[in-house]
Amino acid sequence: MSIKPPDADEIRELARAHHIELSSSEVNALVQAVTAQIPILERAAALTDDPPTSVARYSNRDPGARPDRKDDPLNAVVRKCRVTGASSGKLKGKRIGLKDSVCVAGIPAGGGSHVLQGYTPDIDATIVGRMLDEGAEIVATLNMDDFALSGDGRTCAYGPTLNPVNPAHCSGGSSSGSGAALYYDWIDMTIGTDQGGSIRIPSSWCGVVGIKPTYSLVPYTGVMSIDPSLDHVGPMARNVRDVALLLEVIAGKDPLDPRQQQVPADRYTESLDKGVRGLRFGILREGFEHPGAEADVNDCVSKAAAALERLGAAVEEVSIPEHRQASDLLFAIVPEGMMRLGDTFLQSAHFNGRYNPGLADFFGANLPSRSGKEAITVKLMFVLGEFSARRYNGRVYAKAQNYRPKLRALYDEALKRCDALVMPTTPMKAPRQDTQSPYSMITNTAPFDMTGHPGLSIPCAMSRGLPVGMMLIGRHFEDATLLRAGYAFEQSVDWRKA
Repeated sequence: MSIKPPDADEIRELARAHHIELSSSEVNALVQAVTAQIPILERAAALTDDPPTSVARYSNRDPGARPDRKDDPLNAVVRKCRVTGASSGKLKGKRIGLKDSVCVAGIPAGGGSHVLQGYTPDIDATIVGRMLDEGAEIVATLNMDDFALSGDGRTCAYGPTLNPVNPAHCSGGSSSGSGAALYYDWIDMTIGTDQGGSIRIPSSWCGVVGIKPTYSLVPYTGVMSIDPSLDHVGPMARNVRDVALLLEVIAGKDPLDPRQQQVPADRYTESLDKGVRGLRFGILREGFEHPGAEADVNDCVSKAAAALERLGAAVEEVSIPEHRQASDLLFAIVPEGMMRLGDTFLQSAHFNGRYNPGLADFFGANLPSRSGKEAITVKLMFVLGEFSARRYNGRVYAKAQNYRPKLRALYDEALKRCDALVMPTTPMKAPRQDTQSPYSMITNTAPFDMTGHPGLSIPCAMSRGLPVGMMLIGRHFEDATLLRAGYAFEQSVDWRKA
C-alpha cells in the first residue's frame, strides 16, 4: 500500500471541509473504513488509460522549443513544434497553430498558466486527431491568457501577446496567440476556444476571421475547460474559406464529449459561393449602444451592413432590450463554474465521456506551490466563485443557468424574422497595452456563449489604424449561413481600405 492511511486528525479535517462534525466513535470507525478502501483506490489508480488512436497513428512528433523574439516578435507562440498527419486529405499542406489549452500527445500544454507549465499530455484532443487524419501539420502551440480567464491578451504566463497591426495595442484574448500568429507566413490556420468571446475578440482586434461554432458542434474532448456548459472551440484564419474548411474537418459527433447531443454537421465550403441575395439581416440596435461604444466602430459596422444590402440582402433594424445586460450573467456562471472545475482538478464530474487523469494529477500536484503566481483575473474567478457558492448556496449559479433558455428564446424570436443578426464584435477597437479600459469588451460576444448561437467575426474596416470586426449571429447549427455571408462580404469589400 503506497498511500498512507489517514489518522484521526486528518479524518476530522476532511469531514470539516464538508461541514461535518464527527464524534470520537465516528472518527475511529471512519479511520478503519477509509483505510480498508485504499487498496481499491490503488487498483483504480493503476488502471490502463488508452490514448486516442491518433497518438499511435501519427507518432512523428517533435515537441520543439519556445522561439526567440526574432522569430516571434508578437510573443504569439509558446512553442514551435511539428506533428505530421496523413499523407493526403482536405488539410494537406495546411500548417496549424493550436491554443495552448488544446492537448497534443507529447507536446507541452500550459493553458496560459504558471500552474500547468511543464505538463505534457499523453492524449490528442479529438479535433487534433481529425485534423491529422486530413493531412494537417501541427506547427505551434500559441500564447493565451492565464487559464483563458481574460479578454485582452495581457495576462499570459509568457507575457502579453502584441497586436500584429500595432504592437502598442492589445491583441484580444483569451485566444490571443491564435489571432496574432496568423500574421506569420508559416501558420495558415489556428484553433481558439470561446467561453465569453475568446475566439471573436482577438479576431476583431487582430483583423482576422474567427467563428465560435454552435454550442457542441465541435467536440471539446481533450481541450481545457472553464465550464462545460459554456465551452466552445473553433477555427480562426486569414480568410473565410480557410475557416469554413477547418470547421468542416473538426465538426461532428464525438461519443466521448458529453456536451453533444444531435450534431448536424455540414459541408461548409460548399455553400460559400451562394451569395447573400435573399438573405435577411437584422441590425441589433442594442449591440451598438453599450457603454464605451466607439462611434467609428459603429459607423464601420453600419457601412458593412449596407454593403451586404448592396449585394442583394435585405437589412432591417431589430431590437432586443435584454441584450444590453445579457453579458452580465456570465459573471454569475463562470466564477462558480471555474471554482468547481478546480475542485475536480480541471475534470468536471458526473458525466460519461473522456477524462484526462494526467492533467488532473499535474494540476493537483502543482496548484499549492504555484497558485500565487497566477494572474489577478484567475484569482478573482476562484475567490468570487467560492464567495458566491458560500453566500448563496449555489442558488445564483443555478438561477443563471435556468435563465439561459429564456435568453436563447429572445434571440431565436428575432432570428425567425432574419437569417442573421449584425453588430460590432466588440464595441471598441483594440486598446493600448498601457491603458485599462473601464468598459467591457465582451458585451456583444458573451451572450451567445450562454445561448449557444454561432457567431462569426469578420474584419470589416480599418479605423484610426486599427481593425474593426463585424459579428454575425445565426440560428443554431446554421453556421454555414454565417460563413456564406462572411465570404460574400469578404469577396466584395477590401476591409483594409473600407
